[in-house]
Amino acid sequence: MMLWCYLMVVFTDPGAVPENWRHAAEEDDMDESNTRTISNDVATDIVNPPLFTSEGQGNASRYCSRCQNGKPPRCHHCSICDRCVLKMDHHCVWVVNCVGARNYKYFLLFLVYTFLETVLDTLVLLPSFITFFRDESRRSSSASDVAILFLAFVLNLAFALSLLIFIGMHTSLVASNTTSIEVYERKKTVSWQYDLGWRKNLEQVFGTKKLFWFLPVHSSEDLHNIPALQGLGFPARPGAVV
Repeated sequence: MMLWCYLMVVFTDPGAVPENWRHAAEEDDMDESNTRTISNDVATDIVNPPLFTSEGQGNASRYCSRCQNGKPPRCHHCSICDRCVLKMDHHCVWVVNCVGARNYKYFLLFLVYTFLETVLDTLVLLPSFITFFRDESRRSSSASDVAILFLAFVLNLAFALSLLIFIGMHTSLVASNTTSIEVYERKKTVSWQYDLGWRKNLEQVFGTKKLFWFLPVHSSEDLHNIPALQGLGFPARPGAVV
């Protein structure tokens, strides 16, 4: 499971912005502008297209000057990949890929299964760790072998604790429907507009089919019905104060 999740994180595209992407609200404005122009046949009736901004939140139109393309909500430009990534969380050097809308679930599962595998290693090495403190005469292995096993136990235990902290952090982020990048943005708002409640927030990442939650796959139904899994649309909480 750990290897399966790792390969899925590495080889799954986190989500790229379609060429010449425009926000739905902007497309509606452009359609309205064209309709007015045709009906009145007067050039002065053309409605100016909305102004793109390089920064913004929610459904505000944004523009990436590097990619020369529109930026969907929650999209950020990765300087390492040199492209915009949908719902970017971070660029992970361990998987040599960005973690975004389409592989975030696989990344979380990779953390969980790596933690479980490391805990299993630690438990297997525990007897050797205890043996290290016995008298030399009672040891069945050589001193060098016991020392290596002792070091392996310490490293696995430290790695397991580090992963536990990392998993706890991402669990908190998923429960509030926030990415690592958005933590700072969220602090500047009164209420986070994408926080739909922890149950809905989990479904935005793992889908509605609970049988698939612990597998690095999504059901075709969830991919079709949950826009957040594609990274181009995100439901917002009504009445949220930005």
